[in-house]
Amino acid sequence: MDIESVFTVVAIGFEIVGAVVMVCGFLLAVVIGIRSLSRGEGAHAAYTTLRSTLGAAILLGLEVLVAADLVRTITSKPSLQDALILGIIVLIRTILSISIQIEIDGVAPWRRALLTSGGQLLGKAVAKDRDAASRAAAPRGDESA
Repeated sequence: MDIESVFTVVAIGFEIVGAVVMVCGFLLAVVIGIRSLSRGEGAHAAYTTLRSTLGAAILLGLEVLVAADLVRTITSKPSLQDALILGIIVLIRTILSISIQIEIDGVAPWRRALLTSGGQLLGKAVAKDRDAASRAAAPRGDESA
C-alpha cells in the first residue's frame, strides 16, 4: 500500500467523522431543544437553543470536512486543477461557516473579541442544558410550607 492510498483512507476517515459530527450534532440539538421545552422555558427559547446548537454542529462538521479536503489534495499528485478545486471547496465552506457563525452569534466573526469554534459552541450548549436541568431538578426551600 503506497502513501497516497494511506492518506486517501485518512481523508475518507475525516469525511466520515465530519458527517457523523453533523448527524450527532443534529440529534443533540433536538434533544436539548426538547429538554428546554419540557422544562417550560418556552418555544422561543427551545427554538433558539435548537438553532444555535445545530449551527454549532454544522460548523464543527465543516471544519473537519475542510481538513479532509486538505489531506486529500496535499497528498495526491499535485496539479493546478486539484489546487483550484480545493480552493473553491475551501472558499465555499468558509463562506458557509461565516454565514452560520453570523446567524448563531448575531455578529460577524471578525467583530467578536474572542473567536469560538463550532466545538466550543457545542460545549457551551451542552453545559447550558446541564445547568438548566440541574436547576430544574434542585429542591426548592420555599415549597415545604
